[in-house]
Amino acid sequence: MAPLTSTRIEHAPQLADDTPIPNPLDRMGIGLKLPRYHAGDVSRRSHAHDATHSAVRERTFDMTAATHPVSPLVPIARDFSRAVGALHWRTPSHVYNPLDYAWHGHRQYLQRYGHTRGRVLLLGMNPGPWGMTQTGVPFGSIAMVRDWFGIVTRLSPTLPAQHPKYPILGMACHRDEGSGRRLWGWARERVGEPAAFFERFFVWNYCPLLFLKHDRNLIPAHLSAAETRALDAICDHALERAISALQPSAIVGVGRYAQQRAQRLVGDGLPIAYLPHPSPASPAANREWPQLAEHALAQWLPRARR
Repeated sequence: MAPLTSTRIEHAPQLADDTPIPNPLDRMGIGLKLPRYHAGDVSRRSHAHDATHSAVRERTFDMTAATHPVSPLVPIARDFSRAVGALHWRTPSHVYNPLDYAWHGHRQYLQRYGHTRGRVLLLGMNPGPWGMTQTGVPFGSIAMVRDWFGIVTRLSPTLPAQHPKYPILGMACHRDEGSGRRLWGWARERVGEPAAFFERFFVWNYCPLLFLKHDRNLIPAHLSAAETRALDAICDHALERAISALQPSAIVGVGRYAQQRAQRLVGDGLPIAYLPHPSPASPAANREWPQLAEHALAQWLPRARR
């Protein structure tokens, strides 16, 4: 039998108040101990306007973070990171957990936009190698995260063992996440500033891990049955807690996998809709994704800007 590999954590992300968070696996009745990670630059836009506003937004967040109430999603994400960090893997050769090493960026995202109840929850599948894996932000195209969100992620000094074709470079990565560029680019054109989008929507990934095998990105559906059962139990629990915290009016699965996971979890408890995934690998998305997004989200969008 092939030896098991595991995701290990050197430094668990710390909240501002360092309040201990109970291990969610204990509450779920999963008797696993939390192991630790073993240790293993972006093309910049030249628009001074974007760079200036990005810097202003980042400074504003830094100045207010100490007094702003902690988003209810922060402890949920912290628990989520610890729980998936306890899992063992046979199928993937490498597993990246950006909720751990890119916690700085993910926490900023949650603190800025993870408070309001009653919005539509857009549910993604899992991180791509050049988006959230680098920035900690769902669908986190580096240029969009830096220039539109105004978030500049600082990586943890301790990173997971890395695949040579998929290095973790953070904001210095020169590759771009096509799905994130398409999603957030559409949002910027459609509503303007991030605050206008997040008044109506919030984006959460069902699974926070990137899986790699045979030099390629491995989607969660291609894990073994045993790995899938263990992962789904933790992801369902985290999603259930996020739903409880956000009280969304509806959930929109970004792609069939996310839609099916949401439907399985909530049943008839919430309206569930489907938005085709914005991946460049999808011919339909390449042809007309903005129109697909307009159609799927029409009932929750403001009137189109002129």
